[in-house]
Amino acid sequence: MKPAPSFSLPDQTGTVHTLEQYRGQWLIVYFYPKDDTPGCTTEACSFRDEYATLQSKGLNVVGISKDSVKNHAKFAEKFHLNFPLLSDESGEVINAYGAWGRKKFMGREFDGILRQTFLINPKGEIAKDYPKVTPKEHATQILHDFEALES
Repeated sequence: MKPAPSFSLPDQTGTVHTLEQYRGQWLIVYFYPKDDTPGCTTEACSFRDEYATLQSKGLNVVGISKDSVKNHAKFAEKFHLNFPLLSDESGEVINAYGAWGRKKFMGREFDGILRQTFLINPKGEIAKDYPKVTPKEHATQILHDFEALES
C-alpha cells in the first residue's frame, strides 16, 4: 500500500485538519467538484445520512474541494452536514491525490476536480481508491467495502 499524501487544510469553521491528526484511525477522504451542485449535494448528503454508522465503525470523513471556507460554511449549514469540508483553494492536495484531470460535461471537455475517494487506513496508507463514484450510493459502498476489509 502506498502512503496517503499529507494535507493541512481549513474546514468550514476555519479549523485546520491534517492527515497526521487522523493517524491511528480510518479516514475517508472524498474529493468533489463544487459546493451546492446537484451531484456534490447528493454525495455530501449520503455521507451525512450514513455518518453515525460510519463513525460507529471507526470511520472519519472529510470532503475536499477548491471552494472557500466561506462557501463550505454556507453549504454545510444549508444541508446540515455533520463532517468537515476542507478548503484546498490552491489545489495542491487535490493534485497530490491525483484528483484533478480531464472531464466531460454536456459535450464539452475541461480540466477540473474528479469525483474521487480514498479510504486511508490507521497507518496513513491508501487502503482503497474509488476513481469512479456514484454519489447517491457512495457512503454505503464504502461501508460495505470496509466491512469486507475488516473481516
